[in-house]
Amino acid sequence: MAETLPISTEHCTVERDGHVVVVTMNRPEARNALSSAMLVGLADAWAYMSETPEVRVGILTGAAGQFCAGADLKAMGKPPSDPRVQERMSQIPNFHWKGLLREGQPTKPLICAVEGYAVAGGTELLVGTDLRVVAEDATLGLYEAKRGLFPMGGCAIRLPRQIGYANAMDILLTARSVTPQEALAMGLVNKVVPSGTALAAARDLADQIAACGPLAVQAILRTYRETAHLPEPEALKISDEIGWPVIGSQDAKEGSLAFKEKRPPNWSNS
Repeated sequence: MAETLPISTEHCTVERDGHVVVVTMNRPEARNALSSAMLVGLADAWAYMSETPEVRVGILTGAAGQFCAGADLKAMGKPPSDPRVQERMSQIPNFHWKGLLREGQPTKPLICAVEGYAVAGGTELLVGTDLRVVAEDATLGLYEAKRGLFPMGGCAIRLPRQIGYANAMDILLTARSVTPQEALAMGLVNKVVPSGTALAAARDLADQIAACGPLAVQAILRTYRETAHLPEPEALKISDEIGWPVIGSQDAKEGSLAFKEKRPPNWSNS
């Protein structure tokens, strides 16, 4: 049964169900546009994921059939009504960049489940996640250029690295809407699913990841992040430094034993 965590805020609900954390942007009256209270909740959720050994994977989604319509500059200019959120804003360095996944990404895999609008900051959040499930009638896009703005979440850098220069410039410079089918063809998303099923499909992926060895999963993610733009010889050295301890772990022994005994492994995270 899912448990709502106390780090939730008025615009961001954080729930844990076993090894999976579900983070819901919860400001449906504004298509879940980003506010300070939401960004604080997101930043705390990513820290909780990283710091809690029992958590193996997270899902980011939006309430009421919408993902996120980007930043609400008016809302972010007003102090939140919750004193705890106001206090956290002063305690978390760069809480807005952490919440937006520009920095401080969780050390566990993060899946986004998109329904409705995921534009501007919504697409920037998507690009900061590791796996992306999108409903067939969703709308994606980086609209900043046509508003005379700039994608401060990092997409001017991340998007060309993820989907190639031509595809990224098409999205960034035209500031047009992108269909889920186009995004799938570009390699921007992993799955396009029927409307209303994105969260269920993301949970299926999360359960598959959570069934794998947590040390192995986290090491794979860490290796990519630390070596993505290094020459292969340098990258392989770091890969070995990260990978050999996993090979020698108790979980590696348990994985082999469980395979031989034809049973699910009991991971100890050690």
